[in-house]
Amino acid sequence: MTHTASARFLIVGPQGSGKGTQGVLVAEAFGVPQVATGDIFRENVKGGTELGKRVQAIIEAGDLVPDELTSELVRDRLAQADASAGFLLDGYPRNRGQVDDLEAFLSGRGEALDAVIELVVPRDESITRLRQRAIDQGRTDDTEEIIANRLAIYERETAPILDVYREHELVVRIDGVGTLDEVTERIFAALAERGLEPNGSEAGDRSAGAA
Repeated sequence: MTHTASARFLIVGPQGSGKGTQGVLVAEAFGVPQVATGDIFRENVKGGTELGKRVQAIIEAGDLVPDELTSELVRDRLAQADASAGFLLDGYPRNRGQVDDLEAFLSGRGEALDAVIELVVPRDESITRLRQRAIDQGRTDDTEEIIANRLAIYERETAPILDVYREHELVVRIDGVGTLDEVTERIFAALAERGLEPNGSEAGDRSAGAA
């Protein structure tokens, strides 16, 4: 098997699509860090930093962290050594302005995205999953109103960025309904069709099973 020299991915999908879980699996398979803005925000909140306090208030209101704060955190993260050969972005970019910021950052380093993984999940399925997660985890920020607000923001702001990446033929559409393994296998199979082969043996087994 010919392994991919670099792997710079973006995973996109509505809340409840499972993109966080799938992002971890893909990142591990390709040996690159998963850069999830949600994790970065939570680390700051847990650490009680000034940024964390601002982020916490915004998240509890069901809104999104401002672009300038998000972009600064992402640029700093991608500049770290472990992201030099690749990364998987989860939660950024989320609008056209951030798409332009990311492209400018990457082009300045002579880099570009290799693929944009789109997890396709019906709205009612996302709502069902998020409601169940709220029950299972006791998440106070997952009220029905906030769930609806998050999905509306995704549909209004984030979904349209896929049109930009489609123009560059980067989007890989994946049916996000099914078991965890089924969705993972679909992702690896679709990436393999583009010549993007995972590096880990476990990932190789998954990819072979999905072929």
